[in-house]
Amino acid sequence: MLIGYARTSTTEQEAGLEAQIRDLTAAGCERVFAERVSSVAPRTELDAALAFVREGDTLVVTKLDRLARTVAKAWEIVEHLEDKGTGLRILSLGGDTVDTRSATGKLILTIFAGFAQFEREMMLERQREGIAKAKVEGRYKGRKPTARAKADDARRLHAEGKTVTEIAKALGIGRASVYRALEGG
Repeated sequence: MLIGYARTSTTEQEAGLEAQIRDLTAAGCERVFAERVSSVAPRTELDAALAFVREGDTLVVTKLDRLARTVAKAWEIVEHLEDKGTGLRILSLGGDTVDTRSATGKLILTIFAGFAQFEREMMLERQREGIAKAKVEGRYKGRKPTARAKADDARRLHAEGKTVTEIAKALGIGRASVYRALEGG
C-alpha cells in the first residue's frame, strides 16, 4: 500500500498543500496524511503516517524537504521505516523508490538530505542578513504582535466562560498566547 505524507509550514501555503495531495493521489497513494506545521514543530500527521505503515507499504512524499530538513532527521525517519519493513518513495526524484537497504540508495538519500539541509540553512542566513540590513535602515519593524492585540477579546471570552482552547480557536492565536493574555489582565 502506498501511504502519502504532505506538509506545508503555514496556512498561507494552502495551494502547495493541495498540489502535494493531488500529486500523492495521482501517484497511487491510498491514504494521505497532511498537515500545516513547521518542520521543527511536533508533526502529529507524520507520526500518524509512520504508525500507520505496515510491512511492505511505502511512504511517499513529493519532496524530501517535506519529510525532513536535516540529514539526521531524514535518517531517523528512514531507520524507523526500515525497522517496520517499509520503503520510502520521493516523487521529485523521478518517482523511484529510494531503497535505503542498498548502499546506492543510502548514498542518494544522504546527498539529497544534505542538499535540503544546505538549502534551508542558506535561506535562513539570507533572511537574517536581510533583517539586519532592514534594521540598520530603519525599515524593519518585526512581526505585528497579533496576539497582544487580541488580549482584550481573550479576557472577554474567558469571562463569558469559554475555555482556553475555544478562545484560541475563535481568535486564531495559540493557547500560550491566551494564557499570557489572561495572566496580563
